[in-house]
Amino acid sequence: MLTYNNHLKRLILPEYGRNIQRMVDHCLTIEDRDERTRCAHSIVAAMLTLFPATGDATEYRRKLWDHLMIMSDFSLDVDCPFEHVERQVFAGAPDPVPAERPGSMPFMNYGKIIPQLIDTAAAMEPGEERDALVLMIAHQMKKTLMGYKLDNVEDRRIFDDLRAMSHGILTLDPEQTHLLDFKQAPTPSGKKKKKR
Repeated sequence: MLTYNNHLKRLILPEYGRNIQRMVDHCLTIEDRDERTRCAHSIVAAMLTLFPATGDATEYRRKLWDHLMIMSDFSLDVDCPFEHVERQVFAGAPDPVPAERPGSMPFMNYGKIIPQLIDTAAAMEPGEERDALVLMIAHQMKKTLMGYKLDNVEDRRIFDDLRAMSHGILTLDPEQTHLLDFKQAPTPSGKKKKKR
């Protein structure tokens, strides 16, 4: 009867594969410390063959020895050429990453940069420079909404969002301002045309 991988023991570091894990398990059973150390060096050499070093070779070898200790569940007693990682490093959970709440960013479809640009434009003195920046921001807002596959993005919606996001400071008149019409570029089909 076949033995499937899902019936076998779970791999600690699956990127090295089951054979390397078996080598580590065998190394744990060797009673002679010198022989066990030679076996550990052979395992690290095999790991280095699977994943050759890129960059700093010494630091990479240290990483492989750390992985060897992790795969042995920190119970491998050998003479390591480096100070290996301790179990306590993995004991605690990582610090939570603060995420913005959906309600904290009401215009999420514009991303983070457009509100920053609007704040910058609202802080500027009224004049031609600010008017040009506001028009560029409005064009970018329209492009961004078009990226969401919204077919008909009306200029009035952009102007209303711009006014709301700037707390009424930046306004564009729909009668005098017309934004450019953008079209979605067709996605490439991946097929190459045959030359005749």
